[in-house]
Amino acid sequence: MTTILLALVIGAAFGAVLDRVGASNPSFIGAMLNLTNLNLAKSILLAIGVGSVLMFGGQMLGLVDVGHMSVKAAYAGVFLGGLLLGAGWALSGFCPGTGVVAAASGRRDALFFIAGGLLGAAAYMVTYPAWKSSGLLDAVAGGKVTLGAVPGAKYDGLTALPGDILGLFLGLGFVALAFALPERLNGAPAHAQPAE
Repeated sequence: MTTILLALVIGAAFGAVLDRVGASNPSFIGAMLNLTNLNLAKSILLAIGVGSVLMFGGQMLGLVDVGHMSVKAAYAGVFLGGLLLGAGWALSGFCPGTGVVAAASGRRDALFFIAGGLLGAAAYMVTYPAWKSSGLLDAVAGGKVTLGAVPGAKYDGLTALPGDILGLFLGLGFVALAFALPERLNGAPAHAQPAE
């Protein structure tokens, strides 16, 4: 029960942060994708970078148990799904997480997005045998692998580089990029509309 309560508290806090930085506002997403306001992209890069530094730095210091690290399998369908997710994100202004946050903050259009996502998930479940037999769900590059081998982890590395150090440097790179990016790369700044 404590785990569920902790998950709810962390999820609510994460949702509040997403809403605060504008990730639940399709206008902010559009401005980010057309490069007229990169503040949201900078927030995303900073969050990924800080999370990576804390996770891999914590592993190196023995504060984070490597056994908790979970790696999803790589297969061709993941890349196809990623392209579909990106296209849907660009068209709707929501991804699954931000759609739920937008609905919780009162955006009625997000309810249609959530309904469409549930319908798409149901369609995938019904057609799963066809996807499985197509080969799109077969493992690529060994399936559950990481860029570098993390000491004590159960996953193989694609390279001989130490994964924890690679993760730390990639995280620092994301943080540096978040601070180095200008506010916009294209045209005049777009002023996003407030959430409905």
